Amino acid sequence: MPITKERNVAIFTEFGGKATNTGSIEGQVAQLTERIAQVSAHLKENKKDFSSHRGIMQLVGKRKRLLAYLQKHNLEGYRALIEKLGLRK
Repeated sequence: MPITKERNVAIFTEFGGKATNTGSIEGQVAQLTERIAQVSAHLKENKKDFSSHRGIMQLVGKRKRLLAYLQKHNLEGYRALIEKLGLRK
């Protein structure tokens, strides 16, 4: 189930500053986190869905690359984002 348009606007408004700022790294990471949670819930019910498993691995890799970029260029923003999203323990 894809993320609805209203949810996308809410994510980019909260993390990217405004709804039209869809290129912001923070907004993209938040959107990927939302999608990963959805696919993860799907995989809990459908354990043999290997194509979705491959898809979630790609999403996690993309989020990891975006977070590495953000950490390199804006350390304070990186720390605030992972705290807000609850990514690291």
